[in-house]
Amino acid sequence: MTPRQLGYLYGIGAYLLWGFLPLYLRLLQPARPLEILAHRIVWSVVFVALVLAALRNSGFLRALLRRPRALAGVGAAAALIALNWGTYIYGVNSERVVETALGYFINPLVVVLLGVFVLRERLRPAQWAALGVGGSAVVVLTVDYGRLPYLALALAFSFAGYGLVKKRLGLPPAEGLLVESAVLALPALAYLAWLGGTGQATFGAVSAGHAALLVAAGAATATPLLMFAGAANRLPLTSLGMLQYLAPILQLGCGVLVFHEPMPPARLAGFALVWLALAIFTTDALHAARRPTSAIPRRDPGVLVAASPGSGPLPGAQGREER
Repeated sequence: MTPRQLGYLYGIGAYLLWGFLPLYLRLLQPARPLEILAHRIVWSVVFVALVLAALRNSGFLRALLRRPRALAGVGAAAALIALNWGTYIYGVNSERVVETALGYFINPLVVVLLGVFVLRERLRPAQWAALGVGGSAVVVLTVDYGRLPYLALALAFSFAGYGLVKKRLGLPPAEGLLVESAVLALPALAYLAWLGGTGQATFGAVSAGHAALLVAAGAATATPLLMFAGAANRLPLTSLGMLQYLAPILQLGCGVLVFHEPMPPARLAGFALVWLALAIFTTDALHAARRPTSAIPRRDPGVLVAASPGSGPLPGAQGREER
């Protein structure tokens, strides 16, 4: 098997796991979203620490402690990924899987917005057109929902912001996830202790199978991230960028076909506008990737690669693989 074939296997595997994540999160009920989030954080630390221990890679921690600005960045990344994970879990377990899928469809457009307003990047005309169509989609969906699709927007902006911070930090995927989860582990453990002390914890109170599923949330978080890293190291960005839409397509299918969430005509029209914006955006990015390097503006947001539902970009899709 060639490195590229292995990369596709890793990439498809990662996005399949993220795409079917709503089915797993539903199995964690009757645990509430905050309890699920706390377990996801705590067991991610344990799982990734075991992986790194097996690889005998702990020197990065000493190097990181000598970089105060990097530690501040890790704190910001941890806050953003906690917001993203918590919002996603809440959306799935409040029967709004379709809206969470929307968040990951519009995420690439939000990344472009951050490129313009934060990194001062210049957009090509097709990218402006994609943003205009995407903005129209949000208006249509706001009318359909009777409110802003705030869950989708919270997911898209927290995910894009997390990717921006990770891009600047440049930490490897496993090490970055370990440090970010470790930052959140103390408040997560304190919350779980409070739940246990007040008799509100579901861990150990529902069934052994339920407790095992909560523990496995750590592996369910880290495994697709590590698979994505394997794909990002073996595939060109254009190939990886095309795979990113697999996860929200599967999430949308889970919402409509498995959980039977409504998809009225107006909502379908809003999603169609989002897909049109993504088609414009992706086509332009593919054309830009085929041009000589000198013809592409520096730090072009059109080549940014989104990552996963409830995970966030890793270092790699930009430079090292920002996923």
